[in-house]
Amino acid sequence: MSNYDVIVIGGGPSGLMASVAAAEHGAAVLLVDKGAKLGRKLGISGGGRCNVTNVKETPELIAHIPGNGRFLYSSFDHFNNYNIIDFFEGLGIALKEEDNGRMFPVSDKASSVVSALVGKVRSLGVQIMTDSPVREVLYEDGAVRGIRLQSGKAYSADSVIIATGGKSVPQTGSTGDGYPWAEAAGHSITELFPTEVPIVSREEWIKSGELQGLSLRDVTLTVWNPKGKKVIAHRGDMIFTHFGLSGPIALRCSQFLRQVQKKSGSETVEMSIDLFPDLHPQEAENMLLNKLEQEPKKALRNSLKGLLPERLIPLLLEKGGLDSEITGQQLQRAGLQALAALVKRMPVHVHGTRSLAEAFVTGGGVNLKELDPKTMESRLTQGLYFCGEVLDIHGYTGGYNITAAFSTGYTAGKHAAVRRG
Repeated sequence: MSNYDVIVIGGGPSGLMASVAAAEHGAAVLLVDKGAKLGRKLGISGGGRCNVTNVKETPELIAHIPGNGRFLYSSFDHFNNYNIIDFFEGLGIALKEEDNGRMFPVSDKASSVVSALVGKVRSLGVQIMTDSPVREVLYEDGAVRGIRLQSGKAYSADSVIIATGGKSVPQTGSTGDGYPWAEAAGHSITELFPTEVPIVSREEWIKSGELQGLSLRDVTLTVWNPKGKKVIAHRGDMIFTHFGLSGPIALRCSQFLRQVQKKSGSETVEMSIDLFPDLHPQEAENMLLNKLEQEPKKALRNSLKGLLPERLIPLLLEKGGLDSEITGQQLQRAGLQALAALVKRMPVHVHGTRSLAEAFVTGGGVNLKELDPKTMESRLTQGLYFCGEVLDIHGYTGGYNITAAFSTGYTAGKHAAVRRG
């Protein structure tokens, strides 16, 4: 049996960073991945440009990781978003800041980030094995002993880091392999669910495709509970699809939709779109009135063009019980108020999300209560560490999940190396 100080299972963002940290702290490291290529998920992140981190300050970073983000405070003490920036710039990857604090390589190529990170791993003398699926993690007397590959060959180590990812984007190799190995060590896995995932609606106007492909810019999307209380609201861009809603703010709302469904027991959840989030309801009414008074003899379906998305006008008029052929001067005050209410709160009844395989991020994972947040080591099995998306941690898109992956990976790698002996 070949001997190593640290074995890392998984060559994604967290596994690669764990390998770097362990090797930098003097450990003999073996990195094992079942795929033919390392960094596959990293290579498609950020739309193929790789959003390596976000420059927001720690409290705001945590706020953008609604799935147990507070667990990351200790990891950020070891390796935070600014350390990530310094790390990649130290590898020659110039970074630039874009909207909302997102950091991208100046090259706009994820491949440059992957190449630099894999190159760093190799330069540190890490032994890399690709096309090497792991059959099991070996445990004995409450401690990790190594791994056994599907081929039957075994490798021993004082520390094993499970960095296998979740179940989202399975074409990159994230198929949930790490969960059974965690359970074999006594760990519990919280319920897995899709987050940052498109939303499904069975509204007739969605199914008809009349709005398919329509993008809305700088609107607010809100999730409501059955009692009419606001659960969450996100402002930004969205798009109507043939099955429902997608785009940045729809993805962000998706996990809260699931929470409402689970808590209420109802499949149908009301969401709403505010087309003019900077306007108060009375201001919205005045805006519409001013627009209609400019061309009082025009039919509503024509006079509202330029103010509202053209493809949305027939639906809004229908929802408001208004004849699209009546003119602005024929419109009664009650009709104007109904239209104003709709542009501020256009209801969309939704019924769930797309599948976990179609999600950007996996919700749920290894129970954090069973881990030491300062080291990422198991509280149940000595020498066993976890990092990245296999954990019950999930954030919004925008550099937050990859920041968590790099941070927990570095923390696990460092402490796995330090404990050797």
